[in-house]
Amino acid sequence: MKLFKKISILCVMCLLIVTTSVLAVGCGKKKDYNTIELNEVTHSIFYAPLYVAINEGFFEDEGLTVNLTNGGGSDVSMSSLLSGSADIILAGPETVVYTNQEDIQDAPVVFGQLTKCDGSFIVSKSEHNDFTLADLVGETIIGGRQGGLPAMTLEYIIEKNGYTIGEGADEINLRTDVAFNLTASVWDADSSIEYCTLFEPTATNIVKEGKGHIVASLGELSGSIPYTCFATKESYLKDHKEQAERFLKAVHKGYEFIIENDSTTVAEALLPSFTGNTIEELEVAVEQYIAINAWSSDMVLTEESFENLMNVMLNAGVITEKSNWAEVVDNSLALAL
Repeated sequence: MKLFKKISILCVMCLLIVTTSVLAVGCGKKKDYNTIELNEVTHSIFYAPLYVAINEGFFEDEGLTVNLTNGGGSDVSMSSLLSGSADIILAGPETVVYTNQEDIQDAPVVFGQLTKCDGSFIVSKSEHNDFTLADLVGETIIGGRQGGLPAMTLEYIIEKNGYTIGEGADEINLRTDVAFNLTASVWDADSSIEYCTLFEPTATNIVKEGKGHIVASLGELSGSIPYTCFATKESYLKDHKEQAERFLKAVHKGYEFIIENDSTTVAEALLPSFTGNTIEELEVAVEQYIAINAWSSDMVLTEESFENLMNVMLNAGVITEKSNWAEVVDNSLALAL
């Protein structure tokens, strides 16, 4: 097991203890379980069905209030779930695999899949007419945090296509030491770094500012993989199944809204969640994600897709054995949609 993983789990446990202590001396108010505390790994148009559900009132239609917070990384999002500050998280399923292999009490489980491929794009400081992975040889690319699914997927793509990761002239230097939410700023500030991977709307913003060019979609290169999922504790699914089911229904309505409407209408629905962007920028991002079939139509995480995730994680060396799909995933609510 990697050292970073052990440290991460230790931090989670410390946070859990501290939070439990704080709750113990709190005012003891009864929680309204129709109000859901949701922590997202980052804020991206990649998660468009969720924001559409919020802005179009689909959660309200289901009798729910969703309070959305940003974790800035899947490890932080998982910490919020384990500590009790979040009821549900939107994060990479790899974080659930980590906790599964640590035998965490009241284990987190995936109960709905939102995205089914890598949603990031390779951004270059130079323009490329016909980019291929060979263009990365001898160059540096920032690929995300070590142990996170973005970095692991890129590593898998590179090695599956016969290239070697390293700092040699005939290798690809994949950096995994940059915090997820700092990728763009670190890439922009260092002239020696030619490439990075970014999600929307950040990628389009970089292009608009004249700082870079989108040259490839990692979703197209990686193929189907469970990339971002909704996870909660086993106890929440048991004790608040009705709320969890209504939550998924609202998100699924968001997906249907996107599929049934044109990109301008979808962009207008997304605008309240991305006030720093124009309608035109949001249209571009929506169309890019539709083009790669990014969103799960049924929110079911299949065993076959989970097997792909296991292969990516094994290849990255963050696990030494596969987890059991049935222990990590509960599709019962998604199948009922």
